[in-house]
This record gives sequence, structure tokens and C-alpha cells, in this order.
Amino acid sequence: MTDSPVIELKNIHKSFGPLEVLKGIDLTAKRGDVVVLIGSSGSGKSTLLRCANLLEICQQGDVIFSGEAVTWKGQGQNRKPADHKQVIRFRTNLSMVFQQFNLWSHMTILQNVMEAPVSVTGRDKTEVETKAREYLAKVGIGDKCDAYPAQLSGGQQQRAAIARALCMEPTAMLFDEPTSALDPELEAEVVRVIKALADEGRTMIIVTHDMKLARDVGDHVIFLHQGLIEEEGTPSEVFDNPKSERLRQFLAATTAQH
Repeated sequence: MTDSPVIELKNIHKSFGPLEVLKGIDLTAKRGDVVVLIGSSGSGKSTLLRCANLLEICQQGDVIFSGEAVTWKGQGQNRKPADHKQVIRFRTNLSMVFQQFNLWSHMTILQNVMEAPVSVTGRDKTEVETKAREYLAKVGIGDKCDAYPAQLSGGQQQRAAIARALCMEPTAMLFDEPTSALDPELEAEVVRVIKALADEGRTMIIVTHDMKLARDVGDHVIFLHQGLIEEEGTPSEVFDNPKSERLRQFLAATTAQH
């Protein structure tokens, strides 16, 4: 176990036109940390996650991965990464699992899981297939290799998306509301997989509306409000002893919904 951070975000600012979504956020995930982002819709959680793997480009601040900072060119709205190869390398090591699964409908589940490791990182196809089958078995859908996404339930599709992320052998994983498109029964299947990954000591940043998931798997919970960190701490600090009025209101509202 090393204590050096895998992901560091420093003073991240992001605007869409005149709308300032992130107003200076710091986040650190060390190896094996599970950092969970909570907050109401529009608080900037998903945007922050997308800035971490450069799907969104922050206008100010540093994105540092395993001690290496993204190099930038340009300023403000014109800012972009200076080194395309560096972006590919970072993204390859930061697998993202999206809310809407994003599986290719014309490929089997096995082909979906194998596609990126073979075409992006150029790994040996036979070796990747072995790994892909292992990961599909690990997430509980080893029998679905030859099925197409449309033949799977939402929960199975999301587990396939997690297997696809794992097959990249990433240094860290990013989850953007991985259960919000699912009904409660299917949500439970996906939560079980995410918990198992947390127990293995995988480095993860998870954006979620599921407070039980946040409490169960998080090492560090960050509550975002209007583009700033309103409060952060261990799950017990955040959930059992919230200090800010805004966090208390948020938790009361989410408890009332369930």
C-alpha cells in the first residue's frame, strides 16, 4: 500500500458559458480509496468526475494522475490538453462506468468487453478474451457472453459495462450514477458488484444518489453544493454527524424519498 495519490484534482473550475458549475474543488484519491460524491442535481458531481478523466476540460486547476499532471495549452474557455498521447494514457488507466451503460448494440457482450483493450491498448486478443470471460463471470453474467445488450436487463447491462471497465485493467475506476437508471431490484445487483470491488481495494470515485451505497462503500464522502465542497469526511462523520445546515436538509430529503 503506498500513500501516494492516484487521482488529485486541485482548484478545479468549470463553466458552461456564463454558468459556473465548479468553483474551485480539491479532491484526492489514494490507492485503494473509495471517494463518494453526493449532492443534489446540478451540484457539479458528474461534471467533476468528467473533468477527472478529461471528458470535460476544466478552465482552471490541475488534474494529476499517479503523480503526473496534465499539460495544458491555452487559457480559460480555450484551454485544452497539450499532449494527446497523455490524454489517451490517462483515460486508459481511468475506466469510467456511465449511468446509461453505453454498450454497443451491434456487438455481443463479450465483444463489448473486449473491444477497448484490443483496439485501444493493442493487447493480445486471446489473452483479452480470457480476461473478459473472467470479468463477466466475476460480475455474475458469465453465461451472457454471446447475448446482445438488448437481450439483457438494465442491471445485467450495467454489470457488463463494469466488466468492460475492469477489462482495461485500470489503475482507478470512475462511476457516474451507476444505479440511477435501474429499478431497486436491479440496483441491488449492481451495488453488490461495486461493494465487491471496494472490498478488493480498488481505487474508485463514485457519483451516486444512493446514500446507502455511499455509506457502505465510501472511505471518504464529499458533499457538493452549488459547485463547492460544502462538507466532507468519513461516512459516519457525514451521515451521522452532519455539521452544515445544507447537508442536514439534503440528507433529510433523501431519507424521505426512500
